[in-house]
Amino acid sequence: MHITGITRNAVELAADRISGYIRRTPVVEVEPGLLFKLEGLQHGGSFKVRGAFNRILASAPLPAAGVIAASGGNHGLAVAYAARTLGVRAEIFVPEVAAPVKIAGLRAFGADVVITGSIYAEALEAAQKRAADTGALEIHAYDQPEVAAGQGTIALELPEADTVLVAVGGGGLVAGVTAALDGRARVVAVEPARIPTLNAALAAGRPVRVEVSGVGADALGASILGEVAYQTVAGKVESVLITDDAIIEARRAMWRDYRIATEYAGAAALAALRSGAYVPSPGERVVVIVCGANTDPATLADG
Repeated sequence: MHITGITRNAVELAADRISGYIRRTPVVEVEPGLLFKLEGLQHGGSFKVRGAFNRILASAPLPAAGVIAASGGNHGLAVAYAARTLGVRAEIFVPEVAAPVKIAGLRAFGADVVITGSIYAEALEAAQKRAADTGALEIHAYDQPEVAAGQGTIALELPEADTVLVAVGGGGLVAGVTAALDGRARVVAVEPARIPTLNAALAAGRPVRVEVSGVGADALGASILGEVAYQTVAGKVESVLITDDAIIEARRAMWRDYRIATEYAGAAALAALRSGAYVPSPGERVVVIVCGANTDPATLADG
């Protein structure tokens, strides 16, 4: 099957569809010319609920078996929240690296949780087999047009800016943001050097499998960039890599300097600025998407 990227029109349709189900999260100018989009205040603690609602609502009527998803945690929380809101059964497969706080959240939302596999890719394989057996609607964490378009609704809520920094795992968020902005601002894709899915895809000219490790593995732990993301962003984004130490330091700084609680993935975009992986020009107006806040508060001061 030939897969194409998504467009701004798809994002605008998604925004209309999910209106009333999501929060319009705040944008805060924390320093002159530096703005944070605080998507950790979204339902479920991350941007992922946007794509989950769009996929479910666009797929009605749903099968009796409900919906199924594989997730490092945040996508599962989003699907579980959306399913509960819409009165749909949800079954979520998570890898063993998923944070306990996220697993607890899944169960609190009423999802059936299956812990399987050491990484996200193994949980995904198990979820897809289960979906084939039961007929449940699969909601992929990033590689479905409806999911990526839903994530892109974040960008429709941003003020004018020169540059938007976006953390990348499987690429659903960066695809949606790139499509929504449609050239109106530079998009900088930020990835852990130990999980360079987009960087490797751009170098190879196609999505390729990478090793998954490091502090971002639970939320940015896709082993291959999605086709939807590649077709949407190739040639349109700047890719930068950051170290685990930079992510840890940025997360610590967000709590120390701004009292913003975030997970490692949520601090990744800021880490590009603080580490010098991305250096803005004088007067450049930069938006950092703080994509998730599902973390153990006891660990914030330690990074």
